[in-house]
Amino acid sequence: MSEHDHDHKHEHEGTSPREPLHNNFARNRKALLIAIGITGVIMVLEFVGGYLSNSLALMSDAGHMLTDIMSLFLSLFALKLATRTPSSTRTYGFYRMEILAALINGTTLILLSVYIIYEAYTRFITPQMVESKTMLLVAAIGLVANGIAAWAMMRSSKESLNLRGAYLHILGDALSSVGVIVGGIIIYFFQWYLVDPIISVAISVVILRGAFTLVKDSANILLDAVPEHVDLDEVQSSLKTIAGVKGLHHVHLWTLASGIHSLSAHVLVDDIQMSDTGHIIQDINRLLDEKYRISHTTIQLECENCSEGFYCNMDKVCVAVSQPHSHEHSH
Repeated sequence: MSEHDHDHKHEHEGTSPREPLHNNFARNRKALLIAIGITGVIMVLEFVGGYLSNSLALMSDAGHMLTDIMSLFLSLFALKLATRTPSSTRTYGFYRMEILAALINGTTLILLSVYIIYEAYTRFITPQMVESKTMLLVAAIGLVANGIAAWAMMRSSKESLNLRGAYLHILGDALSSVGVIVGGIIIYFFQWYLVDPIISVAISVVILRGAFTLVKDSANILLDAVPEHVDLDEVQSSLKTIAGVKGLHHVHLWTLASGIHSLSAHVLVDDIQMSDTGHIIQDINRLLDEKYRISHTTIQLECENCSEGFYCNMDKVCVAVSQPHSHEHSH
């Protein structure tokens, strides 16, 4: 081993990943409670109305709402857990519960849509009469109520993948109500009962599209994939333009929770004293936050005189990474 005039420093800076969750908790909780209340009332109304009118579209929408209520409660539970204080065994707390809830919501939407399509298939084979007036009245009430719930959820859905899943459920209900109204009008004037299962299938296809996207986004986050809005090669190129940065390796970029992105990297710098490296860390964090919305970073600085597989210890000596070492870790 040879001595070098440099220090090894590990900086961990950025805002707490839970801060956005705490700041928006009250508003998001209120939006979820409004949606739960409205959806529960309309679900009961559509079950009764669907039974009386013999409408598959209306009954399917009511079943969809039952799943929605379960999903909304799951989202509310996940939202609460996400704000819990970290512990020694869960250093990030439960913030990823929202991603798990979104994955479950998306999966239930897919399963429900497949079931509705199956029920529609049976009605294609054996068409059934539908009482259009009841169907129209209940669907119209449902549309107004779902519109109010969707409006209450709109802002929150842009801030959280969990809330986006809940919003998609409500939006799917509103679209279902529109479809049921159209079907009711056609049945009332033309007695064409096949329109009921046709509309059910159309609604299911729309719901499936959003559900697949939700499942894909949730899975990508749980698998620590690079955020879709960020090009990792571009990030590395930008970091290399910072004064004092000579190279990068072991770069990892992932999403912690909705809107909270994290990056860790080993940064190669000149052979300088540790006390002179503060501005490099600040410049890196400023660039990542302002240009790429990456606020949670872990940067390890390394001297270019140490070869791959070695780190610089506090005595300014290159030591193999497998050997015990100590380093500063500040937040």
